[in-house]
Amino acid sequence: MAISKKLLNPGERLIISTRQHPKALFVPILLLVLFLAIAVVAQVKLENDGFQQTLTYIVWVLALLGILWFTVRPFFVWLTTVHAFTDRRLITRNGILTRRGHDIPLARVSDISIEINLIDRPFGCGSLLIADASTNGLVRLNDIPHVEAAQRQLNELLHGLHRGPEVRRDEGV
Repeated sequence: MAISKKLLNPGERLIISTRQHPKALFVPILLLVLFLAIAVVAQVKLENDGFQQTLTYIVWVLALLGILWFTVRPFFVWLTTVHAFTDRRLITRNGILTRRGHDIPLARVSDISIEINLIDRPFGCGSLLIADASTNGLVRLNDIPHVEAAQRQLNELLHGLHRGPEVRRDEGV
């Protein structure tokens, strides 16, 4: 499970708990290879005399800074971002140093739709778009694994939530 059980209220049941598909890390991995390649080429091509050795060190420092910013940081953002649906609400948590959270009661969700682009199709992931009755309007969760199954499961959950009181009234008659 991607989300901590301590975030759940008493009696609340976890339905879906996930983070972004690892596909979100492909660009950072490519950038890691690119930065390392640039630094290695600079090391091999530049001779070891004073100025060029200093230039090589500068290239390595810039490559390491690029790796930290464009590879390590996105990995930690991916690692610390989680999305969960319970039988009562949508929970999102993200952040490395400062944790941010957003909860939406399922009773306020009006629509759940998906977007699956050409790159997402082979990986079986996509974006989950959740429309709610708040000022935020639309919440977009990118790169959700098995997004179609998640949408079906959430639609069934919402249908049961909205159908519940009617069934109880019919049973009492």
